[in-house]
Amino acid sequence: MVLKVFFPSCCSSAESGILIGRWISEQNSAVILAVVHFPFIPVQVKQYLSEVQRVTKVSVSVLGSWSNSKQEKEESLSEFLEDLGTIFSHEPWIQISKEGDSKFWSCSTLQKHSNSPKEDEIILVYYDQRKVMLSHLHPPSDTAASTDHKADDASELSAIFDTVAKSRILFMTDRYDDGPIKLTHWQSDGVEASIIVELMKQASVPACMLLTFLLSLISGVCRSRVLKFWPLSFLWSKLSTCEQLGHRLQHLQVISINKKAQNQTQLMRKANIFVSLLIDVALGILLMSWLYRKNRIGHLADTLIPVADHVAEELQDLLQWLMGAPAGLKMNRALDQVLGRFFLYHIHLWISYIHLMSPFIEMILWYVGLSACLGLTVALCILSDIIALLTFHIYCFYVYGARLYCLKIYGLSSLWRLFRGKKWNVLRQRVDSCSYDLDQLFIGTLLFTILLFLLPTTALYYLVFTLLRLLVVIVQGLIHLLVDLIDSLPLYSIILRLCRSYRLAAGVKFRVLEQQDGKPLRLLMQINPLSYGSVVQTYRLPTYSCYPKDSWASLCKKLFLGELIYPWKHKGDKQD
Repeated sequence: MVLKVFFPSCCSSAESGILIGRWISEQNSAVILAVVHFPFIPVQVKQYLSEVQRVTKVSVSVLGSWSNSKQEKEESLSEFLEDLGTIFSHEPWIQISKEGDSKFWSCSTLQKHSNSPKEDEIILVYYDQRKVMLSHLHPPSDTAASTDHKADDASELSAIFDTVAKSRILFMTDRYDDGPIKLTHWQSDGVEASIIVELMKQASVPACMLLTFLLSLISGVCRSRVLKFWPLSFLWSKLSTCEQLGHRLQHLQVISINKKAQNQTQLMRKANIFVSLLIDVALGILLMSWLYRKNRIGHLADTLIPVADHVAEELQDLLQWLMGAPAGLKMNRALDQVLGRFFLYHIHLWISYIHLMSPFIEMILWYVGLSACLGLTVALCILSDIIALLTFHIYCFYVYGARLYCLKIYGLSSLWRLFRGKKWNVLRQRVDSCSYDLDQLFIGTLLFTILLFLLPTTALYYLVFTLLRLLVVIVQGLIHLLVDLIDSLPLYSIILRLCRSYRLAAGVKFRVLEQQDGKPLRLLMQINPLSYGSVVQTYRLPTYSCYPKDSWASLCKKLFLGELIYPWKHKGDKQD
């Protein structure tokens, strides 16, 4: 049977003593955590280990002895180390010795109560204790397709990583402590800490309390009845700026909680949200400083009115083209003139509205620029809302054309059922047979003919304004895609993967150090970091969406039937 001994590489130069760690009987492996040096009192060692076991909930015990002699090994020392097995009584008792500058170590086991004379084959595995303790082992992503052998390997690695991570209190004792027990581990030369980090931890407590109080006030205002009345409730639900502010408010509530994170997932989520907020605000401040430098706000306001006039003139030219013979098509002249003049009148109203607002546009943009201090995502959402307001006339044209087209499509489908002796049963939501008299068939034929010959004219207007609406939706979609990317990208996890890749472990790999007959096989365990794609997939933050998630099939169906795509106001569910 193979016995695996996981030995910390930081203890390779430790003085002689005893090995303390955890014995995993299911896997026939031992995880060495530290070395206790001579001299020591066995009773004090047992008391110390029982205290560690009570705090960490890990069954830490004395597993064997460690001998490091640069000279020839003394016979009295070897006998003393063997006698320690009777005092601590662990089965099996592991003896590891390093003689001089030899590359090969000797490792053996003593089993006093075993009847099998055959000695176990020993594999000595070195591991970096600091990296294993700070890393988080992620389960394989394809657990459903993994074999039982891979699952057993993952559980064995998880037991090793958990043992080292939970024994953090064991590494808080260094060689400068005045206690009766001297240990060697990765922090033997001094506990690793940072004064800046400790000061930030102390300062974060009152800051979090103040932030929690302010957020509770803001949440109370948002939940008040004032925002539930129309039109405030409509604007709060439709403007992407309000949605983004509510999303960031939830993020602030998450990171301002005084409770400590319960697991690694909550800790990484808080860290990712904090870094995302920090970078978002930093980019927003850079954008604000760029806008207010060299009077760029004034230049932007002076450019906005001519651009709006140019767009209105292009729309007028497009309507004049549609009122003629577009692409050589013969349209219904009466309907064409009515629709063209109707839309031209709306453009005239829109131009008058823009020129009425022109004296206040620079002041509006000046205050909008200040909102960039809340973050780049807030500024992008405001830009999306401004585009939506400036293209509101295009949206109105699209709604008018879509309603007319949809009315004719549904009218033609209903009259087509009339010819076949069918009708739509509203109560049962199905098509039933029905008998019609001669007058109903005559009226249905007239209406069908009228709607059929008017359909090309309506369809052309609907097609043109739908393309314009889709152009606006694509621009807004690109802006919201950038906002979702900033909101959902786990920046802290990506930076951690880039700078300290061992913190996010996907598994381990083993490299053979030395192999010789009669000596234990020596392996070096190295951590395989998680890939960048897996990091993004695992720690990606949830986002919001202002629009419903439509598939390509449902989107094409809506376009063909004339139903509104991404409307400002959704139809409520009808109840009988």
